[in-house]
Amino acid sequence: MVHRVRTMPRLRSWRNILGTDFYKYFVPTGLVPGAIVVMICAIGVINSRAYVEIPPEPQNPQTQMQFPEGLDYSKFQHNTQNHSRLPCLLCHRRDSNAAVPKRPGASNHLPCAGCHAQQFSNADSPLCTICHTDTKSGALKSFPRLRSFRMKFDHARHLNMGSVNCATCHRPARGGVALSIPAGFNAHTTCYRCHTPRAQSGGRDISSCGTCHQLGGFSRTPQLAQAFRVGFNHAKHGTLNCNECHQIRAGMPQRRQVTQPEPLNHHATGRGQSCMTCHDGKRTFGGDDFSVCKRCHTGNTWRF
Repeated sequence: MVHRVRTMPRLRSWRNILGTDFYKYFVPTGLVPGAIVVMICAIGVINSRAYVEIPPEPQNPQTQMQFPEGLDYSKFQHNTQNHSRLPCLLCHRRDSNAAVPKRPGASNHLPCAGCHAQQFSNADSPLCTICHTDTKSGALKSFPRLRSFRMKFDHARHLNMGSVNCATCHRPARGGVALSIPAGFNAHTTCYRCHTPRAQSGGRDISSCGTCHQLGGFSRTPQLAQAFRVGFNHAKHGTLNCNECHQIRAGMPQRRQVTQPEPLNHHATGRGQSCMTCHDGKRTFGGDDFSVCKRCHTGNTWRF
């Protein structure tokens, strides 16, 4: 709101306005009414300019911060209006390549106290229960599992670097049947080979959490593929290159960036890669011998 302030005193009489000599001159000549009209117009202009625009005084940041009643203080929420606009490195400062990010609050509750000074001044504030089970002893809660972040990874961009391949991130799992998919804090061990503190790429900082993570629902990419049901094993196909069965599609959503071959041979559609691409009766079987079903179908039961 803009405040308007009157800067000149109120004038009380026409004699004060015109002055004594001026008043005596116009009275005998009968020009007082005309003079009064002129002076009213002049005073209106002067008086209208006598209001000075004064901007409102800046408020204390603490009075601007709003903390609605009924907030859930059982856990920290990244997606609130105030938290979501803050840069990641403000709270998660990277001084080392440790897989577990540095959490705020260790030093006098900074940087949290920068906005929550009033709440931290009260030991009984519900804000304290976000991290502490007991505020008097300082006992901390175990760190909760994050479900509010999506992982954004571009396979095409990383493979174009030349120094990265599938084996850089994926390791044999489940006895060689599957390949691991990096997840949790342990995934940072692999990513931090390149995303070191203050690392730059194309003039852009790639060390911040926001390089790979963004707010949104978390959905883990499964490690169980339909091909495993018919006895497919990555370890037994170790002589093949990944791109003989999988293709990278740039610009696609996370789960559709890498194609999967159809886990079929006898009933493959032929629209894309499938087991029949190699198991065509010549390349793999060395002839037309399809009589030994257990070469592909293992276990007591199997299904298409």
